[in-house]
Amino acid sequence: MNVVRSEETYTIEDIYALPEGQRAELIDGQIYDMAPPSRKHQDILFSLSRKIADYIDSSNGKCKVYLAPFAVFLNENDMSYVEPDISVICDLSKLDDKGCNGAPDWIIEIASPGSKRMDYLIKLFKYRSAGVKEYWIVDPEKNRITVYNFVYNTIEEYAFGDSVPVGIYEDFSIKVL
Repeated sequence: MNVVRSEETYTIEDIYALPEGQRAELIDGQIYDMAPPSRKHQDILFSLSRKIADYIDSSNGKCKVYLAPFAVFLNENDMSYVEPDISVICDLSKLDDKGCNGAPDWIIEIASPGSKRMDYLIKLFKYRSAGVKEYWIVDPEKNRITVYNFVYNTIEEYAFGDSVPVGIYEDFSIKVL
């Protein structure tokens, strides 16, 4: 369950000071605790990441795919730190040993009952304003994928089993099952 800790302002240093194994994200100075993912969440995460990595490998692409927990520092300040379920980064100069500095090209979040407010509202706004090109919310409860293409300012919805086109690639689509 995502819970804002308080009205205090936090930094990335506070995230790194959390006890070992405790996961949280930092958005505009606010810490949001993260619950452990469900088995279904992990099944979807693995399936999608495998399909994306296979596509990139088969097309000799340069983009990299990273799974949570993978640090994404969306801004140049120390007030935002997120761990998207899947991050696809095509500008490899954004990568260092700590994670990704700047917006990934494509982010996928797999919604859970406790993360819906974060995924559909807070992260949606944050990812758009940070320069993410494409953002997918995969919602296992509703068997729905919502695709936000921020480059073309479009929103599309798909059902599980539909072929979902990937906006950052012209010839790639994925079926979420």
